[in-house]
Amino acid sequence: MLLNKSKKELDIKIVYYGPALAGKTENLKYIYSKVKPEYRGELIKIDTKGERTLYFDFIPVEFQFSPYTLKVHLYTVPGQTFYKISRKLVIRGADGIVFVADSMPERREFNISSMEEMKEFMEELGMKDIPVVLQYNKRDLKDALSIEILQKDLNWNNFPYVLAIASIGEGVIETLEIILKLVIRSIKARIL
Repeated sequence: MLLNKSKKELDIKIVYYGPALAGKTENLKYIYSKVKPEYRGELIKIDTKGERTLYFDFIPVEFQFSPYTLKVHLYTVPGQTFYKISRKLVIRGADGIVFVADSMPERREFNISSMEEMKEFMEELGMKDIPVVLQYNKRDLKDALSIEILQKDLNWNNFPYVLAIASIGEGVIETLEIILKLVIRSIKARIL
């Protein structure tokens, strides 16, 4: 978080975390498509040949938050297991985290290991009190994991959660709105 009182600007960093192919990049692509060009920067994607995130995806977005301009820097982490160091670098300094879980039954263990890693990084980096929102993605699958299983596996701190189908934008903006409200509330509590 960077607060510039003279310019009336507040910069915050939100990181979308989760296993490979869970829908993190889909979230950013949908947000990018819905924000007017004058309020967003370029969507930066650093991909491998198979369009998998190599280091991170990034998009800056601006919102008016009277009397401040809220500059939100949205990042994704690479989900593939061998990019652990990259994930730790990207999550460092985050003001809020959206954990995107894959509802496919065969991805259950990947969700759990990704959440465990995120918890580990949050503890190591002194981020245990930052806001987290869970997004249970791919809810349109016929055999999607039940909400009860996802909650039991992943929701270790009674975080708010959103049901989503990021590929069509369902739940994406709601997730962003919730994490922004929680981050702003957290910043106000620290500053005041």
